[in-house]
Amino acid sequence: MNASETSVHRRSALRAGAGAALAGALAAGCTDGHGAADTSTKTSAETPADTPAATGKSDAGARPPAPRAAPAPHRFPGQPVQIDHGPRDRPRVALTFHGQGDPAVARAVLAEAERAHARITVLAVGSWLDEHPDMARRILDGGHDLGNHTQSHVDISAMGEAAAYAEITGCAQRLRRLTGSVGTWFRPSRSRYATPLVQRLARRAGYPHVLSYDVDSLDFTSPGAAAVTRKVAGEIRNGSVVSLHFGYADTVAALPVLLTEIDRRRLRAVTTTELLT
Repeated sequence: MNASETSVHRRSALRAGAGAALAGALAAGCTDGHGAADTSTKTSAETPADTPAATGKSDAGARPPAPRAAPAPHRFPGQPVQIDHGPRDRPRVALTFHGQGDPAVARAVLAEAERAHARITVLAVGSWLDEHPDMARRILDGGHDLGNHTQSHVDISAMGEAAAYAEITGCAQRLRRLTGSVGTWFRPSRSRYATPLVQRLARRAGYPHVLSYDVDSLDFTSPGAAAVTRKVAGEIRNGSVVSLHFGYADTVAALPVLLTEIDRRRLRAVTTTELLT
């Protein structure tokens, strides 16, 4: 079996496994384009072999090491304030997910990406982080980008300056509290592009760039996994930034096939930070 056949065989196995693993997790969709009941469990990686919990030795005075701070926003010289794609001369793409909804579905998306050695970008809603604070560290521990998608996912473009700024900083504060950083990106809610006012407010809040996208999967319309795959595969190219959502069964079902197609085209799915670096 050659390398190409091995990759397709591996991805086919992932698709079969994903369907069984997600049968219970996908019972509920998500509201406003985002998905999700936390079914997380601790893994052996969370209890290293040399810790007191693993060895049975008492170490009452020891404190666990503080988690390292997450990456801060980057300024990319030569890039516009509002970014909708990366360099067209490199075989990389960024899959970006609006973060809200059932965390079981979110974990399934992360697991599928990681099985394929892909990295994604998650723009989290602040109120979702309030309900599921462990998801912030789960995303970062998987090697993914984590950013800001406003506090309550309202139509930020229709808001006045004070209210819009509160939406941006509300989510930023939660990200900082959970990770030590305001996140690497800001994306406006309910809008593909940020207005000049929202761009200015995002800069004031610490985000040099606003993240848009050039490929819309339309997965939030629940068109079926095949339609999501066709839409993205028909438009994706070097440097593309793809808009997807946590919380939709179609998205999770489409992801292994989509990752196989990305691999077949000799593209790499990377974080948006990697895309632009």
